[in-house]
Amino acid sequence: MPETKLAPKLPQWMKDHTDRYLASGGTDGHMYTISRPGSPDLTVPSLLLSTTGRKSGQSFLFPLFYGRAGTSYFVIASKGGAPEHPGWYRNILADPKVGIQVGTEKMQAVARTATGAERARLWQQAVGFFPPYADYQVKSAGREIPVVVLDPVG
Repeated sequence: MPETKLAPKLPQWMKDHTDRYLASGGTDGHMYTISRPGSPDLTVPSLLLSTTGRKSGQSFLFPLFYGRAGTSYFVIASKGGAPEHPGWYRNILADPKVGIQVGTEKMQAVARTATGAERARLWQQAVGFFPPYADYQVKSAGREIPVVVLDPVG
């Protein structure tokens, strides 16, 4: 298996967060506190997602906020409300087999895009733990932001 690398072009705060997460083995960084101007600090659970690059075949790592859905996890492909999907989402469309680290626990999972009532329920849950997602949807130029369920395997 190729070595997993931090995804290119991530903002510095995401690089720093991932470095802290990895250096601590997941004991530091699982809960991420965001300081937002004019708003109270917000603490959100985060996981590390590894995907296989759809063009390069390289394994890439992305820090993402997550929620729980039964025994599964879910993440939001918001890209901050950009009009296009994030690269990690395009990677999982090409190859849904992913690795995740949640705190100190590492596992393999299969990613799938939630639809219908499941998507609506998980989207509301996501906006509950990270309210800026609602703003991202408004500024996304009409793109429905995908909700991605990560179903652990094995």
